[in-house]
Amino acid sequence: MPAIMSARLKIWLKRLGLLLALPVLAVIFAIGYVSVKIATYQQLDDAAHMASKADYLKSIARAAPDKAPDLVVILFDDLGYGDVGFTGNQIIATPHMDGLAAKGMVLENYYAPAPVCSPSRAAMLTGRLPPRAGLTHVPFPSGTTFDRLNRFFGNPVRLPREEIVLADILQAVGYETAMVGKWHMGDHAGSLPTQFGFQRFFGTYYSNDMNPFTLVSGTADKGEAISHAAPFDQTQLNRLYAESAERFIAEAATDKPLFLYFAHNFPHVPLYAAPSEKGRSDAGLYGDVVQGLDDTVGRIIAALKQRGRFDNTLILITSDNGPWWEGRGVGRGRKGVSFEGGIRVPFIAHWPQQIKPARSAALAMGTDLLPTMLDELNVPPPPDRVLDGKSIAASLRGGASPHEVLYHYAAGTLMAVRSATHKYRDRKAVAYPTDPVRLPIWQAHGPWLFDMRADPQEAYDISMQQTDMAARLKAQLDAKNAEMKANPRGWK
Repeated sequence: MPAIMSARLKIWLKRLGLLLALPVLAVIFAIGYVSVKIATYQQLDDAAHMASKADYLKSIARAAPDKAPDLVVILFDDLGYGDVGFTGNQIIATPHMDGLAAKGMVLENYYAPAPVCSPSRAAMLTGRLPPRAGLTHVPFPSGTTFDRLNRFFGNPVRLPREEIVLADILQAVGYETAMVGKWHMGDHAGSLPTQFGFQRFFGTYYSNDMNPFTLVSGTADKGEAISHAAPFDQTQLNRLYAESAERFIAEAATDKPLFLYFAHNFPHVPLYAAPSEKGRSDAGLYGDVVQGLDDTVGRIIAALKQRGRFDNTLILITSDNGPWWEGRGVGRGRKGVSFEGGIRVPFIAHWPQQIKPARSAALAMGTDLLPTMLDELNVPPPPDRVLDGKSIAASLRGGASPHEVLYHYAAGTLMAVRSATHKYRDRKAVAYPTDPVRLPIWQAHGPWLFDMRADPQEAYDISMQQTDMAARLKAQLDAKNAEMKANPRGWK
């Protein structure tokens, strides 16, 4: 009897050992699967459209006309619609931006192409919505945990090389080009700023909350390398960026137009201010940072006036998305969401020779920048790809918007359609965060229709009252989804 029990015990112990081994084997298999998937990840470029890109840039190559304007695009990171004086802020002083706004065009319904930075920047520089531009998610420094997650899920980790950005075009038509600030469209060879038409670059590849935070400098002929290693004192960022912009403007040839893309990292967190910048604002450290940004605008303006072409300089100032943890947006929501607070951002266009002081409710989006410059310079668009943006050259001069509707994307998903008077938001998950719970509850709500004239806060759904308008905008949303499904990258 004991012998039989001993044999049975051995059998059960073997079975138990096997049961215990299965989870271990499953974990080992999962780790191996994930490791292989990450290690073998490849973001492929489209060779045919890379060739088309080269042919197009060669076809438009010429000397810039004498009347071509200098172009300065100033893009802030997470600056809210209401963080500046020209939109009504009374506790943060932004006199330099306010001065440009008073003598230029302020677009009150200007939208970032996405509620987070990298897709928004890619769309702005290419004139194509984030899915078209091939960058729907935020890249992280190569080798970091979030970079591995992007690779595991097959997300893009850089701007595809076949994309054509504004700097490519302006360099081809005779502009001197430079970028100062935050690139955040990948740190991979082939997809760096000086490989996308910028002859000079000084800045960083990522947000200022990512590690290691280093500054990079370089030129198109010599390449890019780290100039300021981590850890970097970000209280010096304003000074270094302003000095780099001033140097480029001063050294640029006076017989050629220049393009400066000044993409500051602030007021993205963490917030830093130099000792001389602290305590100036009634809005705390955030306000001090924004006032420091306005100081850099003042320095750029002074350098442009010293150059002697200020009256024929188009200065555009805006933000990549709405405010994050601090800052004042407009309407509902903040950075990361496709409600107004996440995507409606401040916008100034200042060009003394061409733009009269005004404010306009015309619809516009970051994707309109590239088509507008094509229009202003009489340059044909690339023939092999769809441009989602439209020229707002007439809008900047007081005319109507070229858009019947705008399409609002987040993480590659079409969330809402905005007309001149209404906004239709599809049935999507909405976060319900509660203090102090770390994980929010996500519940699907909608579809919703908002009257943006009477209800800019997006507080009240009127889809049951205005069924015809809801149906019309839903039809446009559905048609856009079908179009994007059939041709995601917009190739012709």
